Parts: sequence; C-alpha cells; structure tokens
Amino acid sequence: MPIFTAPDGTALAYHVRGEGEPLVVLPGGPMRASEYLGDLGGLAAHRRLILLDLRGTGGSATPADPATYRCDRQVEDVEALRAHLGLERMDVLAHSAGGSLAILHAARHPRRVNRLVLVTAIPWALGRPATPQERLAAARLRAAEPWFATAFPAFEAWVTGAAGEDIDSETVDAFFYGRWDDTARAHAAAADQQTNDDAGDRFHDPAAYDPPALRAALAHVDTPVLVLAGEVDGGPRPELARLVADVFPRAEFAVQPGAAHYPWLDDPQWFTARTEAFLTGTGTGLRPPPTAG
Repeated sequence: MPIFTAPDGTALAYHVRGEGEPLVVLPGGPMRASEYLGDLGGLAAHRRLILLDLRGTGGSATPADPATYRCDRQVEDVEALRAHLGLERMDVLAHSAGGSLAILHAARHPRRVNRLVLVTAIPWALGRPATPQERLAAARLRAAEPWFATAFPAFEAWVTGAAGEDIDSETVDAFFYGRWDDTARAHAAAADQQTNDDAGDRFHDPAAYDPPALRAALAHVDTPVLVLAGEVDGGPRPELARLVADVFPRAEFAVQPGAAHYPWLDDPQWFTARTEAFLTGTGTGLRPPPTAG
C-alpha cells in the first residue's frame, strides 16, 4: 500500500488496481475508505486506478487536527497525490461526496486536471443538497419492486427524520442500489466499518463552501467534465446532478438507466463503457438502440 505525505504531515495511503493510464479516484461516503469502490465495475481493465483513502479512512493516518476533515481543507491532499505520482495533469473520477472535493480541486488547480468524471455527486459545494422531497420522489420510482411496500414507510421515516435513531439500515439501503441483490447487500453491510463518521460529520461543514465564488471560478475551467447520474438515484436526482454540469463550460451529462447511487454495481458494462469512452474522447461507447422493422 503506497504512502505519501500531505502538506500538514499526515500520512495518506492509496491503492492501485489495474494497468494503463492512471485515473485518480476520490471516494464518497462522506469519508468512506476507498475499498467500497472495488474495481469500479471493471474499469480497472482499462485504467490504472489510483484510489485515495482520504485522511482518517482506510490506510491513511488520522490527522492531528480534526478540522482538516473539512472538504476544502483536503484539496491540497489531492494536489499532493498528483505531485507524488509525478503527473503534470491527471484524470480524476469522484463518487458522491467526493465530487465536492473534486470540484473544489478543479477550481483551485484548473491546469492540473485533464478530464473529470463526477459520479452521482450531490452539488453540496454549490449550495444545493438533495431535499427529502427529491429523495422520496426517486424512491417512489421503485414501486414495482417486491420489497417496496415494506421498505418505503421506513425510508420515508428516515428521510423526514421521524425515525430518530430507530432505523432499519438494510431497508433504507435498498433504495441506494438499482438492484437489491446479494452483491448490493454485502456492499451496504460493509459501510459502517469503512466509514469515519466523525470525519463525515465535519466534511460538509458549510464554511467549506462559497457557492457564488465557486461558480465564478468554475466558469473559467476548461476541463472536459462528465456528470453521470443514476436514473433512480435520490441523492442526487438526475435533475439535481445536471446543475453540476451546468457550471462547467465543457461538461456533458449522462443518466445511467436503472441505476441508483452505485452505478458500477447496477450495470458494470454500461458504466465502464460510458466512463472509458469519455476518458478517451471516443464518444458514448454504447451500442445504438436497435432500429425498428
């Protein structure tokens, strides 16, 4: 497990999977160890994934100052990783809360990012979190699922805060996956051990973000960006994810059919094809729909 040193002296770890051109990957959670990303649905067959464990997660050390868990305080960790890898410019993929970190990094170091992929990223950094109404609207799209009638009341109680501490996490977790199968259950069950909850509470500190200034900075970022949303994801809904694409001058937007918050698990082939096609600049990478007749 390779280690490098952050500007404040914290030892940070990353994991390498696959071969080929490097792709730096920033995990979500917030503050979940990168282990949950796996090989991103087989993307490691096309790219050398550099999966960063954010400070205080996975193999990375706990920082001396807990205030450095704040999203904007971790931007220079990402930049230190780029320098450690010896890359003049790097391709970056960020999932979920990691999208806020990637966006702040691109705004602060625009000449260091070659291409940027933002996967199911809520635009916290732009001052627009997902609302309970949006999450419930997405959940209702799952009404045909055999588990929906039992799961939806529990999910609604969790979203609205009515559940308090009495939450059936497995019932809630089902709505974060396009396919609630054994793979999804195992993936969800691992979250508690992989996540630094204290760090996660600090990550989205409102003081980390200045949405007007960020929008102004991103308007001058010439990096090609892919914003990928899941069709049935509630955080973010595709309409919310599109707001992220709108702030970049050279962004494209894609919605993965049937996918929720972890699209590489829901349909690995679709996710890998679309992502790699963007990174190589070869188009969508998807087969055209069959013609009638």
